[in-house]
Amino acid sequence: MKLMARGAQLQHHECHQHLSLKALHLRKYYKWILWLALFIYLFLTTTSYSFLFHPLDLKPLLPANTNPPALIESRKSSSAALPKIYVYELPSRYNKDWLSNSRCGSHLFASEVVIHEALLGYPGRAVDPNEADFFFVPVYVSCNFSTPNGFPSLHHARPLLSSAVDFVSSHLPFWNRSHGRDHVFVASHDYGACFHAMEDVAIADGIPEFMKRSIILQTFGVRPPHPCQQAEHVLIPPYVPPDIEDEWPAPEKATRDIFVFFRGKMEVHPKNVSGRFYSKRVRTEIWRRYSGNPRFRLQRKRSGDYRAEMARSVFCLCPLGWAPWSPRLVEAVALGCVPVIVADGIRLPFPEALRWPEISLAVAEADVGRLEATLDHVAATNLSAIQQNLWDPARRRALFFRRRMAEGDATWHVLTELQGMRLRRRSWATAKL
Repeated sequence: MKLMARGAQLQHHECHQHLSLKALHLRKYYKWILWLALFIYLFLTTTSYSFLFHPLDLKPLLPANTNPPALIESRKSSSAALPKIYVYELPSRYNKDWLSNSRCGSHLFASEVVIHEALLGYPGRAVDPNEADFFFVPVYVSCNFSTPNGFPSLHHARPLLSSAVDFVSSHLPFWNRSHGRDHVFVASHDYGACFHAMEDVAIADGIPEFMKRSIILQTFGVRPPHPCQQAEHVLIPPYVPPDIEDEWPAPEKATRDIFVFFRGKMEVHPKNVSGRFYSKRVRTEIWRRYSGNPRFRLQRKRSGDYRAEMARSVFCLCPLGWAPWSPRLVEAVALGCVPVIVADGIRLPFPEALRWPEISLAVAEADVGRLEATLDHVAATNLSAIQQNLWDPARRRALFFRRRMAEGDATWHVLTELQGMRLRRRSWATAKL
């Protein structure tokens, strides 16, 4: 028994001695263990390695024709607040096939083409349609806008758009989910989605029923109620190639030796073959009153030196044609010539950004007989202030659609308007709860 007790004591002593040695080793390396733990903690929590704790912000692969520097610049801008757009991939018969006609991508209605191209490279483009705020339907309806003899031809527009809607509604659920309310179309022709150049016919035809709940990007806009603007819409400028700015000196450096300028269709015999009066006789009246006035450079046809003369002019007349709007608005602003708008009731694009009353003049259609006296008064009073506002590069930028979208250009302003529309809709929906 004594031997057993003694053995137990010895075993206990050896165990205690072993634990004491382990404690000594721990105390010896304790300082190093603390430093190692602190280093690992700092390593993992520093901001440059925060991806270890947060999911990666993966961006979708961009199309091959996208210019990365433009998108990098756009990402640095406030475009993060812009909406997410899903762009439908439609068969080429709805868009690309039409580009076999070279003027489709460059004429005054070509915004439908350029907006599509800009949205393909837009950093807010939604790859997953479930994440989209809006859906863009890229159908080119104004590409073949006239017959070889020059008469308007938009008979294909309605069936082509109807077919596109059938296609998207049968392949994905999003059209039927909202009845097209979050779907966006471009209608850049004279009377927008009414798809006719003659106002009486356009009104009679109206907007196609299947588009009335959708959002239309259109050049047509007037202040009074009008059947061709009954769908929710964003007013956009007509297309003018942005390289127009590179062809001429900066507006503030140009020599302006022409007082008033206009080139374009001005009927001497105002009633044309359709039985309608072009420009509601306004252009004819301008020609009748001022064609012999040396201070007015008026020509009845556009020619090769059209923009060169505009760049030399103080005032550029922008009278209505079939519709109230005109590409001359964009051309005049781009070349620093004060637009003189003769189109009663017209609404103009992006009014908050451009502040049109600060960069243009509006003359009533009935007052063209007093046009010279009106312009003389402006020249003697506030012309320099108007020109200073007009020559602001930011205002010019807002009127140009570029194939690679940049902050402040026309596509950027369209998206800004859509975002405002989205927020208003959300506010209304909240108010109804």
